[in-house]
Amino acid sequence: MQHKNKTKEFGRTTSQRKAMYKTMLGSLIMREKIQTTEAKAKELKARIDKVINKAKLGNDEKKKLSIRKDLIKYLPEMAIKKITGEFLKKFEKKNCGYTRVIKLAPRKSDGARVAVIEFI
Repeated sequence: MQHKNKTKEFGRTTSQRKAMYKTMLGSLIMREKIQTTEAKAKELKARIDKVINKAKLGNDEKKKLSIRKDLIKYLPEMAIKKITGEFLKKFEKKNCGYTRVIKLAPRKSDGARVAVIEFI
């Protein structure tokens, strides 16, 4: 049974999952729209909300450096620059719900459910 398991494992080890999320979050921020499987898109949606909310806390000068250090765990350096710059202006009035998941037709090769995740 899977009691208290909140995230999916995707058949990967912990380090592989962290690397996958880091690259997917970075790609989503840099491109503002990516296509992936439906399960990964749903997991990514929850993670991007937490990252943007953490970046919003970095507006305070005292917390700015510590927040940037925390974001390094989740994002590549280029994505941190973009999220702390233009994204904060775009989402300053929202508290959550920064992305949407649009379901597409299944892939022909393996029949996996595909979805597009994009910023609103």
